[in-house]
Amino acid sequence: MLYHLFEYLTTAYGHLAGARLFTYISFRAITAGIIGLCMSIWLGKAFIRYMKRHNISETQRDEKTDPFNVGKKGVPTMGGLVVIAAVLVPCLLLGKLTNIYMILLLITTLLMGALGFADDYIKTFRKNKDGLNGWIKIAGQVSLGLIVGLTLRFAPAATMNEVVTSHIENNVVVVEKTPEIKSTQTTIPFVKHHNFNYADLFSWTGETNKYRFGWIFFVLLTVFVVAAVSNGANLNDGMDGMCAGNSAIIAIALLILAYTSGSVVWAEYFDVMYIPGSEELVVFLASFVGALVGYLWWNGFPAQVFLGDTGSLTVGGIIGVCAMVIHKELLIPVLCGVFLMESVSVILQTQVYKRYKNSPQHVRVFKRAPLHDHFRTSVEQVLKNDPTCRIIFRGGKELHHETKIVLRFCIITLILAAITILTLKIR
Repeated sequence: MLYHLFEYLTTAYGHLAGARLFTYISFRAITAGIIGLCMSIWLGKAFIRYMKRHNISETQRDEKTDPFNVGKKGVPTMGGLVVIAAVLVPCLLLGKLTNIYMILLLITTLLMGALGFADDYIKTFRKNKDGLNGWIKIAGQVSLGLIVGLTLRFAPAATMNEVVTSHIENNVVVVEKTPEIKSTQTTIPFVKHHNFNYADLFSWTGETNKYRFGWIFFVLLTVFVVAAVSNGANLNDGMDGMCAGNSAIIAIALLILAYTSGSVVWAEYFDVMYIPGSEELVVFLASFVGALVGYLWWNGFPAQVFLGDTGSLTVGGIIGVCAMVIHKELLIPVLCGVFLMESVSVILQTQVYKRYKNSPQHVRVFKRAPLHDHFRTSVEQVLKNDPTCRIIFRGGKELHHETKIVLRFCIITLILAAITILTLKIR
């Protein structure tokens, strides 16, 4: 709103002191991050007080199920509402609201937030621990993926320039760009000429049809990425500060990638595709990082509030959509490696359990899934409930407090984020 207000005042009344600041992405992004952080801290305190005053909380594990006697009863959930508000307000104030990518991210935040809120509402107020039907969750994620994928396909403003070069002519920087096109190209990490077009997978269908099938594949891939990352973030949200901490690091890496893709100078330097308008994602991601860091003020151990599905599904959805918008989705397995490990651990645990559930001896891949729970669960705890169980990966006998597990997972994410950024140069 402020962006458009100062743009109007400048157009209507000529030069206005300070108005040009709002044309700089760096100024708007940093300001958005500060506002998001401060709002998250302030709203978090008010939210916790309100929830405790009305005795609203989701039943969590108590001391009996935790080896370190960490109690989690009576802690308010649905803290994702704080993060959502702290993201939306700075974006509405400082974002370019006519930008197609900003609109997509705002829709993502609201849609995934509503989906997660419905799940938390059923768990908290209706006392149904299963929450929203799994198929409804999947339908919501698929719907968002379709909205994003089809928008990138048909919206006239969603374009890219494959090659950008610049040179100095008469002391003036002259920028030369290939024509703006709609493309299913993506970035392949660790490859020198690292643009790959999904349409090339369907060359056997003919020159015309390959682009049609390429876009169908791209839309379906968008659906998969959005669903996979949002579910991965949801699984990662099991310890104090875990999901918010990992997501903040991931968002900073995406912010750097978005800035690179939206800048002519940096796109040329790193030889990546230039995506006009994607620089507006920097403003959104800055507010997102600020909101998550501010939320950690209250969510760090011992947590005074939990994200709930309201927050975790929203956080994952935002990360997945941002990756698709800047065509860096193939970097997701590296950047979101922790989310991937959590998801794989649950899939393996579930499938192996189903395979041997009718056998005399039950089999577990890990002591407990998702993976972060494996490191704070003893073999004795598992065998107490299932004496005949065989555990494939037992790990060491030493158990870790959740603060150490969270810290180590965040360190792993930090390393993976650094590797993701390095892929711009390591080819």
